[in-house]
This record gives sequence, structure tokens and C-alpha cells, in this order.
Amino acid sequence: MVCAAVAVPGLLRSSAGTVRTPAASLRLTASALRHLTLASIMKSKRKTDHLERTANVVRREMVSAAKVCGAANESPSVKRLCLHVADKDFSFKAGQWIDFFIPGVSVVGGFSICSSPRLLEQERMIELAVKYANHPPALWIHNQCTLDSEVAVRVGGEFFFDPQPADASRNLVLIAGGVGINPLLSILRHAADLHRERAHRGSGYEMGTTKLFYSAQNTSELLFKKNILDLVNEFPEKIACSLHVTKQTAQISAELKPYVTEGRITEKEIRDHISQETLFYICGPPPMTDFFSKQLENSHVPKEHICFEKWW
Repeated sequence: MVCAAVAVPGLLRSSAGTVRTPAASLRLTASALRHLTLASIMKSKRKTDHLERTANVVRREMVSAAKVCGAANESPSVKRLCLHVADKDFSFKAGQWIDFFIPGVSVVGGFSICSSPRLLEQERMIELAVKYANHPPALWIHNQCTLDSEVAVRVGGEFFFDPQPADASRNLVLIAGGVGINPLLSILRHAADLHRERAHRGSGYEMGTTKLFYSAQNTSELLFKKNILDLVNEFPEKIACSLHVTKQTAQISAELKPYVTEGRITEKEIRDHISQETLFYICGPPPMTDFFSKQLENSHVPKEHICFEKWW
């Protein structure tokens, strides 16, 4: 679940101005949707809810029907969900989240998309990774969701990486904590797609390097390990990762060991990657995002080169 982010001008282009009526298959009128949104805020027992935290964040008007087409346990506490979105007008930028409407559940969920925009373009699918929590949308996903369950989704968020072909080449440093990996994995996958496009066509946006720093309590809670290492191996000169574990008790596998450090991500590791061409994206618990964004500012990184999003 996510809240507002600091947006980077230029490369982070807002989707404001896109206004559409809801897909017919939803059978939701605009007034019904407004009622659902207001009811969701009023009925939530949480002190702060996704819709409240993101009330002033840019989101599209369009609501699209979606159907669950896959589900699997990504870790002991996180479930991966694949949604098919047939509406061809539905789109998102790498790093954005969705409002998640569930029939019969008054509270609206807010989940970052962890797949790339290319997957949606090619297969009309998006992926989420949702941590178990005592919150109605998360409970539904973990306990009630089945294949072919029908939901509705709406894109929002100002935390994204969306370079255009003529934009200056940039390096990326991605700093993730826990399930904060979700939007950063979407950005990482998008960077890989841009590398592939450039290699295949000889044109398009020229990506610089991407370094992912990712921290979790232990290796079982490091999500999408295989996906991340596959990208590192596919683009060894362009993509790198440093995985951190803070409470590891089991032996670390031989496959992971070269990439894993026991202990938190340090200020020095991040500082070593500062340059005029580098953009920093941070997503994780509020203390983590506050710490690294402040440290980067103290190291004279321009604020417009620091983009962060907090999750609760």
C-alpha cells in the first residue's frame, strides 16, 4: 500500500488529463464509483487509508475491469497476483500503483504494479505482490481470491520512470525495503525492456546503468530473486544488484551468496553512485525513505533527482 511521492520533472510525466468513462463491463456509473470511494473511506477502521493518503495524488478517471488469471506465493507472507485487463485503453507507467476495487469489499486497496508496461502491451496482464495484512483488500487476496475472480482497477501515482526517446541518458539507483521492491521491480523491468529495444532496433531511449539495492529481513523475504538475477545475468554491464538481509538465520544458498550482504544498506554504498546523470528512486518503510532521501540531499543531489514513495 502506497502514498504520494516526490515527482521528478521531465522523465516523470504525469498522466493528468486522461479522462474516460468506466468500462461498460464494470456496470459502475460515475456516481456509484464516487459513492464506493466515499464509503470506503468512512468504513475503514485504519487511521489512514490508501484513498485518504493518496487523495491529492494524480490518478486516471478510467476504471477498468480485471480478472485474476494467476496467483502464487512469492514468499511466506507475500502473494503474487496476475490480472488480465482486456481494456486496451488501460495503461500505466513503470512505478505506478492501482486502486483495487473488490466486489463486496467496501475498502479500496492500493497496490503497486511490479510488472513492466511491456507485459501489459503484449499480453494485457499486470502483476501485483501483496503482503498479508489485517486489511480487507489484502485479506481478500490471501484468503478468498481465486482464478477468474473479477475486480476493477484504476491507475494512479506520481512515482514513475517514463523516459522518451530523445531524453538524456540516465543512470538509475533503486533503493528498496521489503515489499517496497514492487514499483522498483517494475522500473527495473522497464529498464531491461528499453535495453532490449535499443539492441534490437538500434534506436529508442538510451538507458544508462541500473543498480538495485534491496533489503529484507532474510532471503525468504527477498521477493522476485530469480527475476532480478536473470536480469543481472542478461545485462551484466548494465544491471547490477546488492541484496541485503538484516535477520538471516538460515544458510544463504550458493546461488544468492555472491549478491547478498548481511546488514542494512549503508549510506556509503549509495553515496558511491552519486553523479550528475543518476536518478534515485526509493521505496520502503517511511524511516528508510526519509533517511536515504535526506542523506542524498545532504550529499548535494538535486531534489529533482530524488524520487521516493512510502508504504505502510
